Amino acid sequence: MAMDVVDFEIKGSEMQFVEVELDPQEAAVGEAGSMMYMDAGVTLDTVFGDGSANQKGLFGKLLGAGKRLITGESLFTTVYTNQSSQKAKVAFAAPYPGKILPMDLEQLGGTLICQKDAFLCAARGVSLGIFFQQKLSVGFFGGEGFIMQRLDGNGLAFVHAGGTVMERQLRAGEVLMIDTGCIVAFTPDVNFEIQYVGKIKTALFGGEGLFFAKVTGPGKVWLQSLPFSRLASRIFAAAPQRGGSQGEGSVLGGFGAGGLLGGVLGGDDD
Repeated sequence: MAMDVVDFEIKGSEMQFVEVELDPQEAAVGEAGSMMYMDAGVTLDTVFGDGSANQKGLFGKLLGAGKRLITGESLFTTVYTNQSSQKAKVAFAAPYPGKILPMDLEQLGGTLICQKDAFLCAARGVSLGIFFQQKLSVGFFGGEGFIMQRLDGNGLAFVHAGGTVMERQLRAGEVLMIDTGCIVAFTPDVNFEIQYVGKIKTALFGGEGLFFAKVTGPGKVWLQSLPFSRLASRIFAAAPQRGGSQGEGSVLGGFGAGGLLGGVLGGDDD
């Protein structure tokens, strides 16, 4: 089955969304919960697995759904089809601040490896699979870099990256050490390994975790400055129930109007 060729426009700056234009009977596949809006002529259908044409029969659908479950995604994806006789649009929104990256799989050799929560949407026909880090003994402790998504096909796929994005073309033999959460995607010709930091003191007190990713060229790699896990941990650490500051915009935090000082000035001396 040939991939649908869709037109698109990415809008916004920090909180972006991608607007996909579908010709009659064209379709796009979106991650569950990513749809922002769609024209009246577009119909949606929730399917088991990734909705690609190579998932034929019950076994194929179960296999596709199982792959998505392993990567931490929903068992289901949603297919948006333009059933009208004219062009129609459907938009998909980024889940947190960052950038949406259009990936032409045909130009990338037909395959892209990406972070397990990076996939946003794609033209119908793109297959969603899994990519395992080869060294299981290290991989089980490698966090975000162990299990990743594999996108196969020759159409457009859209992935989301947090914060600022850097695209790096690696020369043959060129090595880059990366925080495992900061990898968005890479082409399959890149050699990808997860390595132990090496020093217990550095791992425990350096703030960078026990493992980092080692990528070796040739190939292309995309990096993000704000992994969602890092954003979530900062928010969680700052939450009042975790002892974080309750006073916004002030280094005094709990000594502000809603804290200790506010209580003293307000006469609350019980």
